[in-house]
Amino acid sequence: MKTVNPSTSLRVNGERPFDSFHSLRVVPSGVEGRSRTIKFFTLGCKVNQYETQAMREQFIRRGFKEIANGKPSDVYLINTCTVTHRADAESLRLIYKAKRENPQASIIVTGCLTELDSDKIAKFNGVARIVKNQDKYRIIELLEGNNKLKERNEAGISSFWGRTRAFLKIQDGCDNFCSYCKVPLVRGASRSRLPDEIIAEANRLVDNGFKEIVLCGICLGSYGKDLAVGRSLVNVIDALQDIGGLFRIRLSSIEAGDVSDGLINRIAQNKKLCRHLHIPIQSGDDEILKKMNRKYSPEDYSNLIRKIKSRIPGIAITTDALVGFPGESDSHFQNTVKLIKEIQPLKVHIFPYSPREGTQAKAKYEQDLDPKIIKERSLYLKKIAEACSLRYKKQFLNKGMKVLVEGRSKYKAGFWEGHTDNYLKVLLKSDRNLKNEFITVKLKKLIQDYVLA
Repeated sequence: MKTVNPSTSLRVNGERPFDSFHSLRVVPSGVEGRSRTIKFFTLGCKVNQYETQAMREQFIRRGFKEIANGKPSDVYLINTCTVTHRADAESLRLIYKAKRENPQASIIVTGCLTELDSDKIAKFNGVARIVKNQDKYRIIELLEGNNKLKERNEAGISSFWGRTRAFLKIQDGCDNFCSYCKVPLVRGASRSRLPDEIIAEANRLVDNGFKEIVLCGICLGSYGKDLAVGRSLVNVIDALQDIGGLFRIRLSSIEAGDVSDGLINRIAQNKKLCRHLHIPIQSGDDEILKKMNRKYSPEDYSNLIRKIKSRIPGIAITTDALVGFPGESDSHFQNTVKLIKEIQPLKVHIFPYSPREGTQAKAKYEQDLDPKIIKERSLYLKKIAEACSLRYKKQFLNKGMKVLVEGRSKYKAGFWEGHTDNYLKVLLKSDRNLKNEFITVKLKKLIQDYVLA
């Protein structure tokens, strides 16, 4: 079966991609007696979540009504991920779920799985349209049959459904080509949004009540490298800090090589910039890092974290670790454990290695590790990470911290939850509505992943 290109008139399940959607025209509210309904499902990173919000706003402007309960919808939009085999499977499962919930619905599939695996998606009965990442910004135009190429203009977002902290995408794509990673193949080369677009979007979000903005990108630290000289992530931060009503700026994941002295100094000096950096480790072994095509050594990483902590007291470090890369021996793994213990992160996201078609690791290295060993190592590393997290959080007990309250707690009835600037998850009790308020509290006790105020 041919791969479906959303910019052509190839057929999906015997129909032109537009045809099955034309039975549910994109029309304003009230036309034909009711608003059309739509559900959104999103997998993967903050960038994907941001892009779902951008598409959501396009549909809402056309009069669609979003529903998030168990009732069937007219349209389902599934924004997929392909970073692991599990993400692939979950993306396809959501298509099944939508089809079961409403067999007559129009299902739109977009996101990273569509880039190289649209043939798998096209086999599903009920998929009305496959939309590539590059066309998300004009998805309504495509569905309405306007297939003319236009100058790319990402209007961005004005709100963020279901969240108190808004994500703002400033960069897309990646040039790093880590040997295990499919992302550069499905997201393309690194490219930066123009500063004026970013500032305008941040102002809209603040005008609509958002007090914290999370800057995100596929490779956030690459921001500005494709723009004029003098454009960098630090420049964006400097421009955002002058926005009145914006109280916090948080950074999403950033590579170790992109954490400059200038960025460290900004975090140390700028009261709006959160004391939290997510810097992936992946492995603590030099040999494995070289096979992964990671451009630092364990010593480089350790020295960087030591420098950051010396300049920014109390900063939280979170990280990613990849377990079970081909050729990872027990000694290699123990080097990762050693590095995790050394840096004492607040949180470690642990991923079992997943061979990805088209990557260098898949082409060069046979997977030689028993899945049972990978699971055992992952569980062991999780225990180490939990002990590190506990040790980090204990230093803030009996101290006053400012919390941005994000909503009622699902963990503990009668409580609210939110985050400190250094990413501690805090529970606090109150009878009044605290959502989107800054509350200064004294941290008293550790409960599971939370700190109780």
